[in-house]
Amino acid sequence: MSIRCFCMGTYPWSLWPTLSGLRGLLVLGLILGLQTASSNAFYLPGLAPVNFCEVNGKTNYCQSSVELYVNRLDSVESVLPYEYNTFDFCHDFKKQSPSENLGQVLFGERITSSPYEFSFNKSETCVKVCMKSYDTAKEDQKKKLDFLKKGIQLNYQHHWIIDNMPVVWCRDINGGNKYCTTGFPVGCFVPQSGESSDACFMHPEFNKTNTYYIFNHVDITITYHSENEVDWYVSKLVSARLEPKSYKHVDENHLTCNGTPMEIPGDYTDKLNIIYTYSVKFEENKQIRWGSRWDYILESMSHTSIQWFSILNSFVIVLFLTGMVAMIILRTLHKDIIRYNQEDIQKDYGWKLVHADVFRPPRLGMLLSILLGQGTQVLIMTFITLFLACLGFLSPANRGALMTCSVVLWVLMGASAGYVSAKVYKSFRGLKWKTNFFLTALLCPGVVFVDIFIMNLILWIEGSSSAISFGTLVGILALWFGISVPLTFLGAYVGSFQKFDYPVGTNQIPRHIPHQDFIRRPLFSIIIGGVLPLVVFLSNYFYSKQHLDYHWWWRAFLTSSFTAVYFFAYAVYYFFAKLKITDIASIILYFGYTMIMVLIFFLFTGKHRITFCVFWILQRDLEIAVI
Repeated sequence: MSIRCFCMGTYPWSLWPTLSGLRGLLVLGLILGLQTASSNAFYLPGLAPVNFCEVNGKTNYCQSSVELYVNRLDSVESVLPYEYNTFDFCHDFKKQSPSENLGQVLFGERITSSPYEFSFNKSETCVKVCMKSYDTAKEDQKKKLDFLKKGIQLNYQHHWIIDNMPVVWCRDINGGNKYCTTGFPVGCFVPQSGESSDACFMHPEFNKTNTYYIFNHVDITITYHSENEVDWYVSKLVSARLEPKSYKHVDENHLTCNGTPMEIPGDYTDKLNIIYTYSVKFEENKQIRWGSRWDYILESMSHTSIQWFSILNSFVIVLFLTGMVAMIILRTLHKDIIRYNQEDIQKDYGWKLVHADVFRPPRLGMLLSILLGQGTQVLIMTFITLFLACLGFLSPANRGALMTCSVVLWVLMGASAGYVSAKVYKSFRGLKWKTNFFLTALLCPGVVFVDIFIMNLILWIEGSSSAISFGTLVGILALWFGISVPLTFLGAYVGSFQKFDYPVGTNQIPRHIPHQDFIRRPLFSIIIGGVLPLVVFLSNYFYSKQHLDYHWWWRAFLTSSFTAVYFFAYAVYYFFAKLKITDIASIILYFGYTMIMVLIFFLFTGKHRITFCVFWILQRDLEIAVI
């Protein structure tokens, strides 16, 4: 999976720093995994280096041609990605595509071969690739030109690949630093107002209003590292960079790759020829080893650097708040236990007033048990994925591995969802365990599948490369109903027939709950508590007993999961403040994908499965110690 993929494309993952301390730990684990995979040269079997040599070398042991592959094009101003061949660029008529795994298909990666092919260590200058002609009088050619101009206006980005490495475009920014990205624009557009943006801002010659400038030339620099193996030298590619340029080639038989830029007026109504060219050179670098060749990509991209201060800050806040809440609770428990043990106190006090109501089943207990079961499935999937990433098994060189691993783990963790859901539901004295099983297996996954299916219809209509094929949808359904559902049934069966008894009984008549102040009411505590989801479970559980409100189940779950609402609020803010999406299809897709992530985050943070389940068990011992 490329760097762009593990950053999730153009989606606003910058909203993650606004979340709670647990988020900081998760992000830290993922980043450390990526750093392990790149910086420590951990490559899996099957990702062995490719040896290159010149044409007159030992071609039986090495490869003399360097192939360039192209991936989909995407934009921050549109959620709709397109395949390379959707645009009228130079195409490779052989169209050889490497095999794609499930993660690549779900991410919408469409890697295919290109007509750009080089001989190793053979520099070339201003080589013609192809020429595209447009006659606006012909409807089909006019549509192709208009689609190309639309791609330029929406700032669509190329993503090229050489030897499984993304080709990086680096440009100078303020302070003499370089900013590198794994994509480069199709071109740039100067609107009628004359306010240049994007790539046009960096080129003073791009100054005509209502004009499109297309990057029809690239200067490619490929760096290699040579090693001596027995009695001959082999080379391995360690970096690939390019610089896009725009040239108006007058004569295709005498190319110079200099002069005025290639302009396309906004109201152009005549014939137009666009000649695509490239220059390539090879450089040797003895310092960079093949195992650490991803380092230059991570180091040159500012948004992939580890935010150590933010991570440390989140970690310290979590420890401080957890310790503070724990001290308050322990002090309260100590005082209550001492008072209960005093012989002169005969009347009920504190917890004893609600000891026969605290385990009273909550309203909508089946729904709560279902959400807890699904949340357990998501939680285990997340932590195993992070663990594998830390070991280097999800290296960015292994494209699509992250999504593939997540989907497979989610399917295999169906037993945990069924077990937890059935166990909690039985503790609520529920009798419809079969209904509980079916809803656990179908409710949340069904909502996600319907959302994906609706968005996929939009992608099909728009002709986007992210559209999932019918065969892939059938495969996903087969994984769901063929593996996940049976495992969920197995877990539900085991959980439903295990005996479970609370340490105290429940009165038939519920105790009256005293009037609660505004700050003690569920809605207020849920909204405020969602800011700090890690430490609020204990406070909610013991708070409910100290203030004699034994309806603590849903409050404990929703207080933490309300963090997902803040997640959604920031996504809405990011949409209006940072993005420039205007078409209806992209808006629907943006919020459709956002709702999927909100649901997953809601399940994940819904009383942090570990905290909820641990104290759900420990509370039995706590009750015995007090009552």
